Amino acid sequence: MAAVFAATDGLSGVDSHIASTDARAVLADLALIPALAERPESTDYERSSFGEAWTDGTDARGAGNGCDTRNDILDRDLRDKVFTAIDSCPRAVASGELQSPYSGRWIVFRRGKGSGAKVQIDHIVPLAYAWSMGARRWEAVVRQRFANDPANLVAVDGEANQDKSDKQPSRWMPANAAFHCQYATQFVRVVRAYGLYLDRASYPVLRKALATC
Repeated sequence: MAAVFAATDGLSGVDSHIASTDARAVLADLALIPALAERPESTDYERSSFGEAWTDGTDARGAGNGCDTRNDILDRDLRDKVFTAIDSCPRAVASGELQSPYSGRWIVFRRGKGSGAKVQIDHIVPLAYAWSMGARRWEAVVRQRFANDPANLVAVDGEANQDKSDKQPSRWMPANAAFHCQYATQFVRVVRAYGLYLDRASYPVLRKALATC
C-alpha cells in the first residue's frame, strides 16, 4: 500500500509574482506583441510536438524535482491536501480541494479514475494556439519547456477546461469574471516571454480584462 501523509506546507493558487504584476506593465507588454490578422489554420498540430506530456525531464522552472509537472501543479493549486507516493511522484496529491479559477466552483479531488478527471491542468496559452502563432518554428526543447512551464499552467475544473479547449481570448474567457485580470496577465506574459504572435481580435479582450485589475 502506498504511503499517505498530510500536507503541512506548499503553495496554493497560481504564481503570486504574476498575480501582483502591475497591470500597466502588462498593458505595455501587450502593445509590444506582434499581431496576426487572425489565427492561422493548423492541420499539422500534434500534442507530441511538445514532448512527453507532463515530463519532469525538462528545463522548465521547478522541473527535475522527482515529480511530474501535473502533480507539481496539483500540489501548488490545491488546498487541504493529503499526499501519497506514486511511480511518477513520491509526494503526489491523493486528495484535496480546489476552487476552480475558471468557474469559481469548489471541487473535491480524489486520485483515481473518474474522480481525478474533475480537476485538470490547463495551458493558459493553449498548445495548439501556440503552435499556430509561432511555436511550430521552435526547437523541440523550447516546446517541451513551454508545455511544462508553471507560469502557463493552472488547475481548473474539467468541465471548464473542456469548454475552453484550445480557444484564444477572442473566443473564450473564464466564466468567473473575477479571474479575468489574472488570466489576461498570465496570457500576455507567456505570449510575450516566448515571442509568440497574437490574433488581432484578442487584443481588445485582453485590454478589457486588464482594466479590471
